[in-house]
Amino acid sequence: MEVSSIRLTHTVIPFPVSVKLPTPVKISARRSLPLSVGDWRGVSIFSGARKLVVSAKVKQIEDSMDDSTDELVDDEFLHVEERDFSGTACVPVYVMLPLGVIDMNSEVVESEELLDQLRTLKSVNVDGVMVDCWWGIVEGYKPQVYNWSGYKKLFEMIRELGLKIQVVMSFHECGGNVGDDVNIKLPEWVREIGESNPDIYFTDRAGKRNTECLTWGIDKQRVLRGRTGLEVYFDYMRSFRVEFDEFFEAKIITEIEVGLGPCGELRYPSYPAQFGWKYPGIGEFQCYDKYLMKSLKEAAEARGHSFWGKGPENTESYNSTPHGTGFFRDGGDYDSYYGRFFLNWYSRVLIDHGDRVLAMANLAFEEIHIAAKLSGIHWWYKTASHAAELTAGFYNSSNRDGYGPIAAMLKKHESALNFTCVELRTLDQHEDYPEALADPEGLVWQVLNAAWDVSIPVASENALPCYDREGYNKILANAKPLNDPDGRHLSCFTYLRLNPTLMESQNFKEFERFLKRMHGESVPDLGLVPRPTNQESKSE
Repeated sequence: MEVSSIRLTHTVIPFPVSVKLPTPVKISARRSLPLSVGDWRGVSIFSGARKLVVSAKVKQIEDSMDDSTDELVDDEFLHVEERDFSGTACVPVYVMLPLGVIDMNSEVVESEELLDQLRTLKSVNVDGVMVDCWWGIVEGYKPQVYNWSGYKKLFEMIRELGLKIQVVMSFHECGGNVGDDVNIKLPEWVREIGESNPDIYFTDRAGKRNTECLTWGIDKQRVLRGRTGLEVYFDYMRSFRVEFDEFFEAKIITEIEVGLGPCGELRYPSYPAQFGWKYPGIGEFQCYDKYLMKSLKEAAEARGHSFWGKGPENTESYNSTPHGTGFFRDGGDYDSYYGRFFLNWYSRVLIDHGDRVLAMANLAFEEIHIAAKLSGIHWWYKTASHAAELTAGFYNSSNRDGYGPIAAMLKKHESALNFTCVELRTLDQHEDYPEALADPEGLVWQVLNAAWDVSIPVASENALPCYDREGYNKILANAKPLNDPDGRHLSCFTYLRLNPTLMESQNFKEFERFLKRMHGESVPDLGLVPRPTNQESKSE
């Protein structure tokens, strides 16, 4: 039998067949079949335990076949077999509020529209929302003068609707990163200090200062109007705890995520777009402020090799590839005696910073759940050096586990780990950026297991906007691993982010369907993927 064409339909026919494509052809949600992206939106063969099943009619070129099979019309749905999550553990789902929901005057932005959106979220049983509490707004003008008024109004709105709140202590600036749609700088009084002492910021080898957040080198240095970095973070967190005591007592606030670096993540700002970085560049080390350089020199002297007290010189630039450098290439200096010393020190500074700030958080919030966020740096994961992870502070080369020590530090403080990129598929990365040698699925599996191995809760969020079933199925597969003998699952999931696109009819229906499955409820259309409208196809 020769297969000359395949047309998709959900009409039941007398001879359903499994479609087996020739070896050189790959089934992909994005490529390889003569369909638009919109036709295949939401279809994934890697989202669950079972393979993709497509109902198809086959036009056979045989004299005995009736020519009536020649004209077939695509129907409204695609067939895709999905895992049934009804009866599984409930994973609470929170939705991030817009970054600029509170303005620089500490007022709620477009409060009536926001209230309508919150009501809509509540109507489909969303568990709660996540709110960034920006340091640059609250303590924006004078040290230890805090203005929580806008957040108090916002929290009261949320409480009246019966929603819970995850709060982020956002000690970083907003603007210039992927997804940033507002500009919120560090407090004005901090920036004034930075004008006379720019070493309070992370610095690259060329001397460029990154003002996204403060260098960890000043955690114990009294350079912030007589206070150390740690004291500034503690005072801010303690002020919040006192100001919102009623919300803690009523258990409206369920978790505090502590900002530990750029984008609130525990990492160095190694790939800043403001300095020209573009995916999948390896990034650069960020340890050239005078405080971290002093620490490096002291570590080198303690090791007995004072000449090691400097950063590597053959790492090239932000947009280099690993194999284009002497340091990160296979067999490169990253795995030399000096390279291992430097990377150990660099990653230890990251872990020690997290250790110190989380200790302060536990003092400020006492018995409240705290969490730390790690970024999903999945590009160059399939190389020996894992260069992009190294520059970000994750010493996770092919011969070393970089996430176990971080998980152990979080365990010390009974902190949850919040991880990103759970919606990304390795296949898509290989198709779109084959040169990046990325593996988000391998990275997610490694990080989640590092946390589960030390018995700490693991939460997650999507790295990029997600509105389709393909992405949701991938999140579900990671949230509730199939046949896990220990029954492990995510402690919660936070959706990025509330916006007008999410609230559009079809997108919100897909989100509600995803929410039910995360909650362990049944859905009536399991296995049926609606085709997008022409307008939706164009938006892809």
